[in-house]
Amino acid sequence: MMNMPIPEVKVRRASADQTRLAALWRPALVQAFVKLDPRQLRRAPVMLVVELTAVLTTVLCFAPDSGVSTGVAVQIALWLWFTVLFANFAEALAEGRGKARADSLKAGSQGLNAERRKADGSFEQVAATELRKDDVVKVVAGEMIPGDGEVLEGIAAVNEAAITGESAPVIRESGGDRSAVTGNTRLVSDWLLIRITSNPGESTLDRMIALVEGAKRQKTPNEVALDILLIGLTLIFLIVVVTLQPFAHFAGGSLPLIFLAALLVTLIPTTIGGLLSAIGIAGMDRLVRLNVIARSGRAVEAAGDVHTLLLDKTGTITFGNRRCSALHAAPGITAKELGEGALLASLADDTAEGKSIVEYLRQLHDFTEPHADQLEPIAFSAETRLSGVDFQQRRYRKGAVDAVLGFVGLQRLEMPVPLAKEVERIAQSGGTPLLVCVDRRLLGVIHLKDVVKPGIRERFAELRRLGIRTVMVTGDNPLTAAAIAAEAGVDDVLAEATPEKKLARIRQEQNDGRLVAMCGDGANDAPALAQADVGVAMNDGTQAAREAANMVDLDSDPTKLLDVVQVGKELLVTRGALTTFSIANDVAKYFAILPALFAAIYPQLGVLNLMQLASPQSAILSAIVFNALIIVVLIPLALRGVRVQAASAAHLLRRNLLIYGVGGLLVPFAGIKLIDLLLNALHLV
Repeated sequence: MMNMPIPEVKVRRASADQTRLAALWRPALVQAFVKLDPRQLRRAPVMLVVELTAVLTTVLCFAPDSGVSTGVAVQIALWLWFTVLFANFAEALAEGRGKARADSLKAGSQGLNAERRKADGSFEQVAATELRKDDVVKVVAGEMIPGDGEVLEGIAAVNEAAITGESAPVIRESGGDRSAVTGNTRLVSDWLLIRITSNPGESTLDRMIALVEGAKRQKTPNEVALDILLIGLTLIFLIVVVTLQPFAHFAGGSLPLIFLAALLVTLIPTTIGGLLSAIGIAGMDRLVRLNVIARSGRAVEAAGDVHTLLLDKTGTITFGNRRCSALHAAPGITAKELGEGALLASLADDTAEGKSIVEYLRQLHDFTEPHADQLEPIAFSAETRLSGVDFQQRRYRKGAVDAVLGFVGLQRLEMPVPLAKEVERIAQSGGTPLLVCVDRRLLGVIHLKDVVKPGIRERFAELRRLGIRTVMVTGDNPLTAAAIAAEAGVDDVLAEATPEKKLARIRQEQNDGRLVAMCGDGANDAPALAQADVGVAMNDGTQAAREAANMVDLDSDPTKLLDVVQVGKELLVTRGALTTFSIANDVAKYFAILPALFAAIYPQLGVLNLMQLASPQSAILSAIVFNALIIVVLIPLALRGVRVQAASAAHLLRRNLLIYGVGGLLVPFAGIKLIDLLLNALHLV
């Protein structure tokens, strides 16, 4: 009795899955007929040939042709139409998988208004669709951000769940690398003054809608090259089929025109021709489901061939802010004295580092903190490299080692030996040492370190297994950079990197024949992102970085590039696998059908009819049926993609040739023979 509710839950889930499936299939079936328009099919030249052949065979059904019964002619025509419709259905189904998300995104932006600033400084309410680049709008808590923009004033928490799916709000503020905001996200606190950075139709939301609908998906160079190959094969087989009739006449026989038309369709690469568009759309859809926006399919394919990956350290490999990890007291100083001094020196420090010190000490000790009115804050300056407070006629300071030593009047060699060793150890480990003092007395050292994002080492190991070399790019000195690189597990380091050094490294890799991906979030990463073959910008990075890149990761997760690479490889491998299968199919069908087709004219070819097909009519019809059904069988594979495991290119090639090459040669023989037996058993020929 305890388990009774479980089957009911399973039934409900199954019912929900069936509802979602029906919601996709029904519109796709309608679109399959809409896409019969030749103006749409010209994007798929092979399927356009199939449609024209279907029209011809339909006409021939009403014009009796010697040697072909009307029933067989009608069946051939119907199966040809079935082939075209299911190829269209595969494309429509791939487009439909993202349609629901596009509709929800559109619904969220409809009727959205904005408070736009006028020339006199006052604000007017306008529709979000009227906003243009460089307009300034004010958004308050509870309102939607009307478009992509840059924060000019204010600090607020923003819920980006509508775009990223992540419910936890993120902080956006003016200045720095966290000032970019995305349209159709909601403020949950405070207010922001935002400068709009995109015109209508150019925002992140618009690009996402266009991608999931497939409306602006341009063919990639590989797709164009494959189209040329398919057209070439179609022309070759067209010549082959046309020349068969003279051979038949030479032997005193004749081949029905409807047979020749059907034979052409069975020989040309209809399998890959029917699924090519669906493969590309499904690949882009998988990318969108990862919350990555690509500006072109070219970038997705390039990701599948990437050899070298450059990642900016700050904000990409690490969290971006140094955090307090430990305190070490000077000789004669207790941990409590150091803690009180470091806390007082940091209470007025609004930087991320200062806040992390206060947070760390509050967790360790129960200090009685003075009120802010009792403190006289000393702000950090580039000249002094110190910050702190004056409290009860005592001066508490923290800062760079040399700056604090200068403040207390000591030389570096005069520093207590245990404290000097601790400072050296922190520096060698890649951390940042900050000395703490009160008046002219050293209290100890604070250990600040870049915190590597969790799980990133494992993801880099996966990239390495895929043959991708990772390079960490940082402005840190080589010693600090090496320590962080070792912790993160990258393969190489580019330390003390300037924008010029990043560009030079990328160009060097490209000149050596390698495709390069760059992942970054800062304005100084923009030139490198633009130069890289695959430039992935973090969504919470600067506007300059997002504009320079050809991909934007809405989750701002640098390890997401592994998934992007996986999608790119799946796209390339799926297209290659199905192309191999399709061409192998054509070769097999040629040698399977031709002996049976010419057996009546050239009896000697009967010995080559290895499958013992019953008659020419049965051979042609069986091949047409197989040709149509194989597309149906392969639709799930085209939409899901061929899974790529970490292996060398040679291993993947051997595997695909074995599975899809040999499989493509054997499956038609078995399939056509089985259909031939079924057709004759049912007396359909």
